[in-house]
Amino acid sequence: MDFERVGFVVIVAILCGACMSPFAAAQTGGPFAIRIACGSTVDSVANETGYAWSKDTGYSGGKGAAAPATNRIAGHLHTLRYFESTDGPQSCYNISVPSGHYLTRFFFTFGETDNAGQEPVFEVSVEGTLVYSLTSGWSSMVDNEYGDSLLHITDGAATICFHSSGHGNPAIGSLEILQLYVDAYNMGSSANLNVVMRTIKRVTAGAAQSGYGSRMHADAWGGDRYWATDQTLFAPGSPIGVLRTEANISNFGNPPNIYPQAIYQSATTTEPSNKLSYIVPVQPGQNYSIWLHFAEIAPEVTGPGMRVFNVMANDALLFPAVDIVNITGSPFRALILNKTITAESRTLTISFVPLKGSVAVNAFEVFHVIPREYASFDENVWALQAIKQSQNLPPRLGWNGDPCVPPVHPWIGVKCVFDALAGAWFVSSLALDQQGVGGVLGDAWVGLRQLQSLNLSKNLLVGEIPSSFGNMSSLTSLDLSHNRLNGSIPSTLGQLVILKELLLNDNLLSGEVPPALGALLIRGASLNVANNPGLCGVGIGPCTHMSASEKLALILSLVIGSAILASCAMFLWIKHKASSRGAQRLPRDAPYAKARTTFVRDVQMARSMLQNHFSRPAPTYTEATPLNPH
Repeated sequence: MDFERVGFVVIVAILCGACMSPFAAAQTGGPFAIRIACGSTVDSVANETGYAWSKDTGYSGGKGAAAPATNRIAGHLHTLRYFESTDGPQSCYNISVPSGHYLTRFFFTFGETDNAGQEPVFEVSVEGTLVYSLTSGWSSMVDNEYGDSLLHITDGAATICFHSSGHGNPAIGSLEILQLYVDAYNMGSSANLNVVMRTIKRVTAGAAQSGYGSRMHADAWGGDRYWATDQTLFAPGSPIGVLRTEANISNFGNPPNIYPQAIYQSATTTEPSNKLSYIVPVQPGQNYSIWLHFAEIAPEVTGPGMRVFNVMANDALLFPAVDIVNITGSPFRALILNKTITAESRTLTISFVPLKGSVAVNAFEVFHVIPREYASFDENVWALQAIKQSQNLPPRLGWNGDPCVPPVHPWIGVKCVFDALAGAWFVSSLALDQQGVGGVLGDAWVGLRQLQSLNLSKNLLVGEIPSSFGNMSSLTSLDLSHNRLNGSIPSTLGQLVILKELLLNDNLLSGEVPPALGALLIRGASLNVANNPGLCGVGIGPCTHMSASEKLALILSLVIGSAILASCAMFLWIKHKASSRGAQRLPRDAPYAKARTTFVRDVQMARSMLQNHFSRPAPTYTEATPLNPH
């Protein structure tokens, strides 16, 4: 065991009243608690505890079904919620809670409707951190049907996601979010803020039966934790004994660590020459926090030095020469010892080795200390959620929870990069080609300011390319090909100075390709705008400078001019036909012809007489005698 990596070591002797932290002291009133009966359509109240159970709420999808009556820890469960492949690879609950320290608890089950009676395999993350892996065979052990973890929630919502492995439908019977004092299980400094403490074992030694804190009349601030008896951990005939008392234990529930008095009123013991060991399955290389609970309840042990023992972890000394009465000052006073260690093998053996007298253990807890995943930038999450709605993404994509964490379960089509300086993940690539993405592109995409590659090809996009795309300055590749985008290409795309690939081919784009995009070709980048019938310019061919209205006017002029010419031609043809018919002669013996001939002859004779008369020479006039005026 690598004790150089042992984090914080604390011995908490609850003597004469423990000191509360300023924050814990300020937490007044009852703790926040929400209990959800997954799959239920009605609110209910538990008969034994009086706790209110809410109908199913806060889920992203899935279906409700009846739960089998075989849950050995949560007999009150009658329904469940399960998530099919059509709900996507991850489905989540998102529950609003005040910021604080919480115990989250889950009961896992499955049945005929949800999984045809076959055990599903899936994983569960809490606040983006992978906490539970339900691998094949999990349902054969009662401990695997139940899980709880401790963590701080600082963003006003608890997000619990179920990640499908493709083997069955993830299913959940109930979930609870129960508030604790903010300094409960404090491992020192701000360590608790950065970890999830998953419960591996929580044992009440020597107890006749397992039970919840509420059954043991524990304070509500204790989170109503489930305590399992250790009687099933020993083989029949093991040399162990049991100590029990009804005497009061002092200082067992001083904030911030609230425990039921009952766990200190029983103990498992051995003969003075025998050690007592518990074996806990663990993962090599992982950190585990061990919390040991003691109270001297044997009537024969009344002072220091009468019961002394070492505490070992995989044969390495954890706590030397533990003398409960010496530390607490008297019998029937609670003592808590805590240390965090690193496991080197797949088992953690906690041994109590007697030095004087016999050993006695009242209770212990083992937590897997899981470093919390850093979340994605809020702006990225909000942008992707807005895109999910506006682009009508199919439910099978999932897109629930955090897009980047857990890292082993990113969203479909999403690639992320960790920004160590900012301590957050950002979306670096979106590959959503051939995913049925529809609708009109909006400005939500600009929220992905660090996006480097965007592929939306071969989808159902319509409308224009937003000019705001020119603000996505980190883009190196943009593929919008094979859609039904129309309108002109925004000139702002020329602002993308590091763009190496721009594919807009096979759309309905029109107008002139912005000259600024010609710089792409100069930089050696790829530009494809083919198969857009209305486009011209860079990469297509020269454009005329005639506007659309001018083109329309020209077409109308040609049509009207053609119509006028056709009308004139028709008019002249009709007139010509009429003239041809009038010029034809009728027969001379026709009555009309005779009258007309006589009339013409008379006119010709009159014309001849007048011509002869006016053609004779004028008479010669001579001077004559003037006329008599009288």
